[in-house]
Parts: sequence; C-alpha cells; structure tokens
Amino acid sequence: MDRKIQIVVVIIAVSFSTLVLTSGTDPIPLPEPTVNSKNDFVSILGENLDKPRAIAVADDRIFVTEKDGFVRVVQDGVLLESPLAAFRAANVFDGGLLGIATHPNFSENHFLYVFLTYEEDGNLWNKILRITEHENKLKDAETIFDKIPGSSFTNGGFIKFGPDDKIYVGTGTVSDSSHLPQDLDSLSGKILRLNDDGTIPDDNPFLDSPVYSLGHRNPQGMTWDNNGNMFIAEFGPEKNDEINQIISGKNYGWPEQECSGNDKFEDAILCYDPSIEPGGILFYSGDSIEFEFPFIMASMRAANLYQVDFEEGLSSQKSILSGIGRVRDVVQGNDGSLYVITSNTDGKGFPDAMDDKLLRILK
Repeated sequence: MDRKIQIVVVIIAVSFSTLVLTSGTDPIPLPEPTVNSKNDFVSILGENLDKPRAIAVADDRIFVTEKDGFVRVVQDGVLLESPLAAFRAANVFDGGLLGIATHPNFSENHFLYVFLTYEEDGNLWNKILRITEHENKLKDAETIFDKIPGSSFTNGGFIKFGPDDKIYVGTGTVSDSSHLPQDLDSLSGKILRLNDDGTIPDDNPFLDSPVYSLGHRNPQGMTWDNNGNMFIAEFGPEKNDEINQIISGKNYGWPEQECSGNDKFEDAILCYDPSIEPGGILFYSGDSIEFEFPFIMASMRAANLYQVDFEEGLSSQKSILSGIGRVRDVVQGNDGSLYVITSNTDGKGFPDAMDDKLLRILK
C-alpha cells in the first residue's frame, strides 16, 4: 500500500457561494447562505464563527472550538450566543484552542477534552484540559496533561478517543529544524496515547511513556477504520503532506524523511506534492449518505471536502463539497450525517461576510 502520489493542485479564488466542480464529479449543491438555511443536501447551522478549529459531537449537541479560546455550542440546530467556556490562549498564528473531543461516556459524566496553546515566562506550551459542563456552562476545568512543547506554527493539536477508549493526541514540532520528533524523551512531533484522566496506559509501546508513535511534523486529523486501523493526516513543509497509517511504536521519519525513501522509517500511504493542507479525516461508518469510498478528508488549500480510497490513491479522490473555501474539520454525527467547519478567517483564506460556517451534510 506504500506509495507516493504526486498531485498538481490548482487553486482558484471564487465567490464562496459559487459551486466549484472538481475531479470530474458534481459536488453537493449548497443552500442559500443564511443561518439555518438548508436544501435537501446541506444545512448551515452557524455563521460568523471566528477561526474555528475542531468539532465534537454529543447526543444532542455540537461543540466547536475557536482558536482565540472559546468553546461554542450548537443545540437544536442553533448556534448559541454565549460560549460554553473561554480560555486564555496564546496569540500565535497556528496555536490557541485547537482540538476537542467528547468522552465516550459523555451523556453521564459530561466530560469534554480540549488542546490549548498557552504562553508562560516567554515560552509556548500546550496542555490538555478536561472540562465538565452543565447545561452548556463550564462547571469545572482540570489540566490533565501539560508541558507539550509549543510553537507559533506547528502545534498539531487534534485530540480523539480511539476504539479502545484511550485519548490520542497529535503534537507538532517546535520548528522545521528541530530534531525533537526523533527524541523519545520529548513530547514534540508525536502521537500520544493517554488514559481518560491523563495518566499513561500500561500497554503503551514505550515503558512509562505517553508516546505511541514518533517522527511527525504537524498532525491535523485522525480516524480509525472498521478494523481498528488508525490513520492520520499531517502537513508537510509547503509540500509532501502525508496520510499515514499509524502502528504502535513506529517512527514516521520527520525531519529525516518526508513521505518515503528511508528504510529506517515508515512510508506514508499517500503523499501530496504540492500541499493541499489536509485537515480532519474520517472513516465514514454510517448508512445515511452513499459514498463510493469511505475515507472523508477536509482540505484547506485545495478548498474541498473529498472522498478517497487510501488503497487506490489519487485516482479515487472525488469532491463531496466545494465552493465554501477552506475546509478545516469533518466529523460524523450519530445519525450518519456529516458536520463540517470552514477555515476562511484563519489568515490564509478569503472570508465572506458570514464566515466562518458550520454546515451539516444531510444526505
């Protein structure tokens, strides 16, 4: 399955109300751009989000992080005016309040987990907080894991619960010249695996270490297929974005390897040159929407939500949704629908008057 895919990406600036056709397919048509507008395929649940970063789904609510430190709530299809929580986040280009996840037993314990970049004594760090919410308000917030090296540009920042009910966290390198991703004693450039209280699982691949895999540059998304295989998407340095299948204890090469070529490291299963800036990825397991291929991938630079077969590579990649600008994250709802956030206010996009948006793909 190892392969390097060379991809030519053509980026065209268009009005975000204009539908862009890509990969020879007709993406889903968009509704009129007003709050709670919808058609048979897509509804807009929220507008004017400020630099949103990640989505988490509970039984009856959608939670969205905003980079500047806010956790926003969508309930009954409406974006609530008051945030659930506000944190003091570092004011850096690609750091702040980043990933978010709900506990597998959220309906009973009301635990949310977030990844936060902060500044202390002139240094940037990242930490994981466990939030207890009550009726869309912050009841408690506890730091359960701290002192992940921070950066202005490459913090990683996603956080997900795996099929084993452990927390998986992607961390970035502090700079492209840093070799910390190759250092097992550093938390930089790693996939971490933790218990839900922040402690280290006994069955991690390295003794008394939270490190699950190493040699990563800037992980952006994570998913598992129906067989429990784990995949991540990560940014390369202007090119060589990677999709990697993550195996416990393995080394993915950064900064000594990009994509493939060194027998000491694991090869990427897909390599994008030039960059498409992959965001959230998802193995779709529902039956509400018919997809030809099960892997769904958000792309910022290529401004698309794609479906792709990782085995088949580029030949399988087809657009699901376009015309909304940069696409940051995608998650599956409990009913099989998809939730998507745009990323046009992040400093790299061309926002319209209503950006950024949270959308729901219905079918």
